[in-house]
Amino acid sequence: MIQKVSRDANRRKIHARLRRKVQGTSQRPRLAIFRSLHHIYAQLIDDGQGRTMAAASTTEKGARLGGGGNLEGAKAVGKLIAERAREKGIQQVVFDRGGYLYHGRVKALAEAAREGGLEF
Repeated sequence: MIQKVSRDANRRKIHARLRRKVQGTSQRPRLAIFRSLHHIYAQLIDDGQGRTMAAASTTEKGARLGGGGNLEGAKAVGKLIAERAREKGIQQVVFDRGGYLYHGRVKALAEAAREGGLEF
């Protein structure tokens, strides 16, 4: 009997495989992305100390980022995370796409973060 595997389970497997290669440090943190149907989230993570250095998402009340289920919201989060990284003195990051394809909202967030001054 063939066992069905959910899309989320496949993504988690891919993400685990990527995480074996991608590590964030305090000088070059990991830019981790998570997307849901309605929102998108980005975090700068120092894996050495196990702490989040900065975060941005479309769920923030004061940010006025609009909907997160679209490209405009993803671009706004990318710009916001780049701005928060620059405030902390971070210029270079390691990109962690979270098991998602580099397409659509993930790509829009990454390009907006690059335009905001982050180097991958």
